[in-house]
Amino acid sequence: MSEPLWRPSEARRRQANLTAFMDQVAQRWGTRFEEYGTLYRWSIDEPEQFWLSMWEFADIVAETQGERVMVDGDKMPGACWFPDAKLNYAENLLRRQDGATALVFWGEAAVRRRLSFVELYDQTSRLSQVLRDRGVGPGDRVAGYLPNLPETIIAMLATASVGAIWSSCSPDFGTQGVLDRFGQIEPKVLIGADGYYYNGKTIDCLPRLVEIMAQLPSLQLAVVVPYTRERAAIEAPAGAAHYADLIDAQPGGEIAFARLPFNHPLFIMFSSGTTGVPKCIVHGAGGTLIQHMKEHLLQSDIKRNDRVFYFTTCGWMMWNWLVSALASEATLLLYDGAPFHPDGNVLFDLADSEAMTLFGTAAKFIDAANKAGLKPAETHKLESLRTMTSTGSPLVPESFDYVYGSIKKDLHLASISGGTDIISCFALGDPTGPVWRGELQARGLGMRVEVFDDAGRPVREEKGELVCTAPFPSMPVSFWDDPDGRKYRAAYFERFPGVWCHGDWVELTSHDGLIIYGRSDAVLNPGGVRIGTAEIYREVEQFDEIVESICVGQDWEGDTRVVLFVRVREGAALDVDLANRIRKRIRQNCTPRHVPAKIIQIADIPRTRSGKITELAVRDVIHGRNVKNKEALANPDALELYRDLPALRD
Repeated sequence: MSEPLWRPSEARRRQANLTAFMDQVAQRWGTRFEEYGTLYRWSIDEPEQFWLSMWEFADIVAETQGERVMVDGDKMPGACWFPDAKLNYAENLLRRQDGATALVFWGEAAVRRRLSFVELYDQTSRLSQVLRDRGVGPGDRVAGYLPNLPETIIAMLATASVGAIWSSCSPDFGTQGVLDRFGQIEPKVLIGADGYYYNGKTIDCLPRLVEIMAQLPSLQLAVVVPYTRERAAIEAPAGAAHYADLIDAQPGGEIAFARLPFNHPLFIMFSSGTTGVPKCIVHGAGGTLIQHMKEHLLQSDIKRNDRVFYFTTCGWMMWNWLVSALASEATLLLYDGAPFHPDGNVLFDLADSEAMTLFGTAAKFIDAANKAGLKPAETHKLESLRTMTSTGSPLVPESFDYVYGSIKKDLHLASISGGTDIISCFALGDPTGPVWRGELQARGLGMRVEVFDDAGRPVREEKGELVCTAPFPSMPVSFWDDPDGRKYRAAYFERFPGVWCHGDWVELTSHDGLIIYGRSDAVLNPGGVRIGTAEIYREVEQFDEIVESICVGQDWEGDTRVVLFVRVREGAALDVDLANRIRKRIRQNCTPRHVPAKIIQIADIPRTRSGKITELAVRDVIHGRNVKNKEALANPDALELYRDLPALRD
């Protein structure tokens, strides 16, 4: 394509936070930039100047910043950012204290609530006092087994305010999945909801909460948050307290924020756990804060009073990313429940009703909206919507077309990519630059992202491993229970010593953007040719008959053959004609090597609880290997559909 899908107007470029940042950098350092590319190169060539400028632009609240920006910058891992700084993450998110709306919450059709900034501060103050009274302090763990409620944000902020570490799972996790995570980190406090709503149904969480409490001997306090029942209708499990009773007993007032070192642990995040017990990834307060503020202010153009939404559960890092937007003094729009209940329009209804400015979602939601024939541009106004972000899996070029054709023409569409491992992004948006079909716009400022071939050489306009060759503030502080750092180094630095290898199979484009072809460990390798699964999904899922697909490699006669499983829409079937059309399209638009040796209709596709399809689990099943941790899957029973298939025996 010779022309981009979208360019910002000159007025929008002038008004962008990124433009103001460039002006500030010019005054501070005497270096002027005209566009994102030159700013990016300066940000990676002069990392100390860049991150100091980011601290100043974000107006980070701290007891002290210190004179040093980075020490041991030649070590990766091992570099230390702002080693003399002392701050508190929650204090930065609670800096605004007025009557404007801080949180808007929709729980499907059942619940509507809103809290002002002053109410958010007051509620956090009260819960912070509860935690202090129970002896919770720096280094202790508080765990949330919660929907995406206002109380979840309050609980996280209260935890961070006393210097403790927050970790959360969404309530659709089964008992064992929760214990696989929280059992490793031994929380002192567990906060859970009585239930949640999904697809118009009410799911009771109290029985599972009882089971979890019984198997966490570290607990000193368990708290039940009312959501699906009135407070008086909840009979809290033995040994648990009512959230409202605890809050009401406290006077509130000024919060005594624990100001701690920049790298003090803030969050424990969990890997997907589909290949074993989840890894517990510890993220620091300062690194998370400054990285999120960079991504919000500069790369998403979030401004004071904006209304920011991300469709996420509390088991996905995008929840943590969303919540940090409070530091930009924006309003958070929270939704919990099924995104297509009852008719697929609820999130667009939320956008109109609450003047949403940033709509964040998963690529699969955009694809599903397209498949469902939704046309929000015709059914909704979306007047305030300026930015749409997508992550979770590659956003295919046809989904770019759908957004601009059926959602909104004048819209900054930013496909973003990073992960739980860095609680942030390697590639994301540039509000001042063009959007090219099928591409992530830009590498993140301050992130020295490159693409390596198998020999560890940088390449451009060819596929390779996504790597980061210099330290950045949101690298994990550590893995939990990894005192010598061995697990941490093995996870990211074994492939290319001294270089972060992220595990994505990507291409750096002529526009200096990125195309992601899938996870490296799921890359297909028929005849020694490496093929990203996203290339195949893009072609297959253009067929109206196909709802979604999953593609894996099967060991076969000393090589690998490509096996494609497809889930078809109701009333359709995989017949010879459809299979031939799929093969023809893949052959024409990819290569003969991409063409599946087998195409098999399947009733369901297993996915993680954050919605990502699990190619590795399917690959294990078709080879007769055990899947180590089915609890990490949202629909583990689906794996049985792939076991001992006659079609894979010849």
